[in-house]
Amino acid sequence: MSDVNVYEHEIPNGSKLYFAKSAKLKRKIEQKASEILEDEGFSEIVTPFFSYHQHLSVDATNLLRFSDSLNHEISLRADSTVDTVRIVLRRLKANEPKRWFYIQPVFRYPSQEIYQIGAELIGENDILKSINIVAKLFSELEIGACLQLSNMQIPRIICEILNLEIEIFENSWLEKILAQNVPWLSKLALLKDASELDEIVNLVPDKLKEALRNLQAVAKSLEYKNLRIVPLYYSKMRYYDSLFFRFLKDNAILASGGNYEIDDISSSGFAVYTDALIEEKINLRK
Repeated sequence: MSDVNVYEHEIPNGSKLYFAKSAKLKRKIEQKASEILEDEGFSEIVTPFFSYHQHLSVDATNLLRFSDSLNHEISLRADSTVDTVRIVLRRLKANEPKRWFYIQPVFRYPSQEIYQIGAELIGENDILKSINIVAKLFSELEIGACLQLSNMQIPRIICEILNLEIEIFENSWLEKILAQNVPWLSKLALLKDASELDEIVNLVPDKLKEALRNLQAVAKSLEYKNLRIVPLYYSKMRYYDSLFFRFLKDNAILASGGNYEIDDISSSGFAVYTDALIEEKINLRK
């Protein structure tokens, strides 16, 4: 046994505790989200806490793993997307709704709890729908945030062209990117405004043009004013494979999502991070 005393009132580092005003605020956020999602044609789903397939979503080092009664490895749910999509596709009838949302926590090693409001648009890969739903929720909650737009294909293609490791982009190592001394790459690294894409598309290698134009098309279709283009961002979530977005406020990630393909079906989805929203709302009241 450890010599360190754990007092009865202590909770593990990384776990969450809400009571009184914060618990009421959590319920309000979740209720407002469920109303918006139901109005948008979503049905609610609650998936198991345990899963056999979390390694398809999250790096294994982030998983809390166990063995079942047959000694098969299982893990606590660290992400909801893959399990939700596969449950819907394989357990429900073909005429069941393809828009599903969930309000449930995920768990990461060693003891991190993350409350999420997530949604999957199965068979719909229009990222604009996901962005607009999240923007509507934030508007209802009176939360302002910066929308960052990316395309996962861009870092992958750059790695092929320049023979780089994807970890450079996963870890946002700007100094290593700029150290390549490639003019078009430096411009991509420092790009912020959608208007700059017009010039850069003409400078990059042909392999990159389509991915950049897809990013450009989404940016031009959005009416969201606080928009930033981050073409070199690369998500560590394994299933996102093309267009991707994040909403941020003061360096806190409030929501993220994008397009993905699971079991050969192109879809889109997002997660709103309830804990970050609660903290933001509490800070606004101070």
